[in-house]
Amino acid sequence: MLRVGRALGRALGRKLGRPSLQGIRFRLGLAMAVALLPILLLAAIQTEAGFRQQAAERRTDLQLAADRSAAHARNSIDSAVVLLEALAPEGIGFYCEPRLTALVERLDGIAALTRFSATGEPVCASRGAKPPTAAQVRGQAWHQRLRQGEEVVMEWAAGEPDALLVAVRSQRPLGAFQGAMTAIVPLAALQPDIHDPALPVGAQAALIDSSGQVLTATDPSPFRLRDPKAIAGWAHRARLGDTVLFEAKDARGRRHVYAGAPLSGRDVFVLLSAPAPGLLSWARLNPFGTLLLPLAAWLATFAAVMLLSERIVVRWLGYLERVAAIYARGRFSVRPVQAEHAPAEIRVLARTLGALGDNITRRDRALLEALDEKDALMREIHHRVKNNLQIISSLLSMQQRAVTDPGARAALGDTRQRIAALALIYRILYQSEHVREADSETFLRELVGQLVAGEAVRGPLVTTTVDADPLVIDPDKLAPLALWVVEAVSNAQKHAFAGRGGDLQVRFRVQGDVSVLEVQDDGPGLADAAGAGVGRTLMIAFAKQLRGEAEIVAAPDGGSIARLTFATPEARGAAQVREVAAFRLSGTARQA
Repeated sequence: MLRVGRALGRALGRKLGRPSLQGIRFRLGLAMAVALLPILLLAAIQTEAGFRQQAAERRTDLQLAADRSAAHARNSIDSAVVLLEALAPEGIGFYCEPRLTALVERLDGIAALTRFSATGEPVCASRGAKPPTAAQVRGQAWHQRLRQGEEVVMEWAAGEPDALLVAVRSQRPLGAFQGAMTAIVPLAALQPDIHDPALPVGAQAALIDSSGQVLTATDPSPFRLRDPKAIAGWAHRARLGDTVLFEAKDARGRRHVYAGAPLSGRDVFVLLSAPAPGLLSWARLNPFGTLLLPLAAWLATFAAVMLLSERIVVRWLGYLERVAAIYARGRFSVRPVQAEHAPAEIRVLARTLGALGDNITRRDRALLEALDEKDALMREIHHRVKNNLQIISSLLSMQQRAVTDPGARAALGDTRQRIAALALIYRILYQSEHVREADSETFLRELVGQLVAGEAVRGPLVTTTVDADPLVIDPDKLAPLALWVVEAVSNAQKHAFAGRGGDLQVRFRVQGDVSVLEVQDDGPGLADAAGAGVGRTLMIAFAKQLRGEAEIVAAPDGGSIARLTFATPEARGAAQVREVAAFRLSGTARQA
């Protein structure tokens, strides 16, 4: 039953006490996580779709904002173009300069007005204007484009780093090129508006020309790109009527989205930049209803399952494991009474475990009683066998005294010694603490003393020395060992000590798997010992019963040595006896 308790404790310890991937807590949590996973996946899909839609709307808003941001600058440019078209027929005459000067003073968005002839000569200019020479004008692109038939041309004003030149073609009634009216518009007057509420956080604006060069910008850094041709490529596509959005990285490696709109004439454009939508951008900071709430519900359910499994199941199983561990140590008096507050299934398991403890306790008590009774019966049997053998030995002793033939007397004496040795075995067994085995050291001392004392009254003095290692031996191995010692000692008495006495030494050594038993005398030697034919035959037979060998060799200092070498007997049942004794002590303490 002690082994059953230990096995139960180990099993429950393996199954319940150690958290692992096979535990109840993990399996419940995994099952709940899998059950809620479709909801979480649906929320993720919906959130991703919302992100995509929101990003598309963001791009549209950015494009519309670019258009709105260009509205003010476009109005200024359009006003300048209308003014120049109105002044083209009248930009000559004596009053030209005062009139142009008055217009510049009255208009906030124009810094200078100039009239050029068809050959590029400055005909008239407002006061303070610094028109270029005819040669310089003819070499500029705007003048050449007007001569080729374009109505309005805008470009960066030469010599004016912060101004835009707007030129309008002047022609005769039949369409011949007559010259141009130009206006210098400060870039500050054309600065795009970035305070539109529809613009995302971090949006910046710039004016660029048709070559992609930045004329002015609210913040130049977003328009300094790693690929300088990106803005020029967009400007080229915008001149062709394609104003799609594009993404690019600035010099610092930050990704931006760009959207633009033309001001007028496809020569100057407003370009807006906004941080590209990333994982933490504004487009993804509004997933609360579509992703965070389902994720929070998933995490809350998972945590609730883990907590409830711990409070309702796992902790009670751990408690039952501790009770089972106590059972494994042989204490079956403990009962899982605290489990009465647990769920119904745990209570059933606890009651079953308690019933198991009760059954083991009753069975242990019955086994202990049966074991005590068996020990008493075994002692009684050994005692009676010993008495019967002593009666047989006494009868043989009486018969020996009545026989007159020396050979018959000797044979009866040898038989009586063998029976006395067997009787000694049973006496030691019923007197020992454990009735199933005896200690070799105690047995050899008593046996040799009994054999030598039986002959001491009829012959010279024989001294004995017994040196034996302790070894627990069961009766099956003890009987042939005892009979071998009887034959060896009898041979020494008959052939080595006859008429002279001497010294008898008995040594027993346990050398691991092999044990050696020696009986040494100080007699004349092997010549006389060789005559013991029957004794040696019996000694060889007893040695075979012990799975060993017997021999008689000469002693170094004279005399002979009868040696028995055999496999060390296993102390069968010794560990079980100690275990039962410990269990009995624990049972006694428990009853107390």
